[in-house]
Amino acid sequence: MLKVGITGQPGFIGKHLYNTLGLFPDKFVRIPFEDSFFLEENKLNEFVSACDVIVHLAAMNRHNDPEVIYKTNIGLVKQLINAMEKTRSNPHVLFSSSTQEDLDNLYGKSKREGRQLLSEWAERNNARFTGLIIPNVFGPFGNPFYNSVIATFCHQLSHNETPHIDIDGDMKLIYVGELINEFIKYIDVKLNQKKVENSISNISIPHTAEAKVSEILERLLSYKTLYLEKGILPELKNKFDINLFNTFRTYIDIKNHYPVKLVQNIDDRGSFVETVKLNIGGQVSFSTTVPGVTRGNHYHTRKIERFAVIKGKALIQLRRIGTDEILNFQLNGNEPSFVDMPIWYTHNIKNTGNEELYTIFWINEFFDANDPDTFFEIV
Repeated sequence: MLKVGITGQPGFIGKHLYNTLGLFPDKFVRIPFEDSFFLEENKLNEFVSACDVIVHLAAMNRHNDPEVIYKTNIGLVKQLINAMEKTRSNPHVLFSSSTQEDLDNLYGKSKREGRQLLSEWAERNNARFTGLIIPNVFGPFGNPFYNSVIATFCHQLSHNETPHIDIDGDMKLIYVGELINEFIKYIDVKLNQKKVENSISNISIPHTAEAKVSEILERLLSYKTLYLEKGILPELKNKFDINLFNTFRTYIDIKNHYPVKLVQNIDDRGSFVETVKLNIGGQVSFSTTVPGVTRGNHYHTRKIERFAVIKGKALIQLRRIGTDEILNFQLNGNEPSFVDMPIWYTHNIKNTGNEELYTIFWINEFFDANDPDTFFEIV
């Protein structure tokens, strides 16, 4: 197994990479990293000594003074190199650079020069280095006003704020999950090599989607109107639409938005309730659950899923992977309601009543036993 460490592990890309590596416990051992290691020489030395692979993500993206960005990012690279040389460690180093390397700004300059410094370290020490030049990254849990304009738009729209477009430029994008797959592909290289000799690679990661800022905002506005305000699942024509919609869903105030009560149409015949309105396909299922039994305790990394309780009493619980906060939702079939499951949130449903619980499940994909996108973890 490969021992993999990630500088910048608490950050946007770092968390996604750390969590995804955790899906393959038979291949990877994750070496924990804390930002404070850059302030404690011994801790940083211990970290680099423990790793077969280091993914260097730690960097500053934004600051009022661009010179601070440049000095910080170059300083982090030099500290990493000093630690590896002091401990005589020769891990395979992957470096996250940016297409901004070609732009006339100090952030791009820091990335370009940082990549060159690590390349020179690999040359001196007969080590392996892979520099990855990455386009604009978006995805769940990015920090608004910092990681990407998509993160900012999602936050603003889900919190009833009004987004503004400064420059309606053309964006070349990659979804964070797609980027993580690229990282893992290059991390995997070392698994099949008994001896690693000098190997220096610089690779431009291709973008997987392209759109103008205004086009992205228009899509997100439609998600707010249809989904957030009306509960309607929007039309998702391609993988980019699914990724963008899943990103938007993670910015909703989940704790206070759910459960969403469904409208009951009642007359002398009984009642009629519309449980799912959608502009896409998928699979609808139905379950009964006896009192005291819990279903679930798993999460998805791409699937969109709805639980609608139509009879009985239920407790639905959610917890974001890598965090401790548990969100509890009480649902009652006397007032039918639903909770949608965000990606990367483990979830379950328990019958808390004295009668059978009836639940309708909708998911946007047919179940595929060869690719279930279902990972078990207790809430």
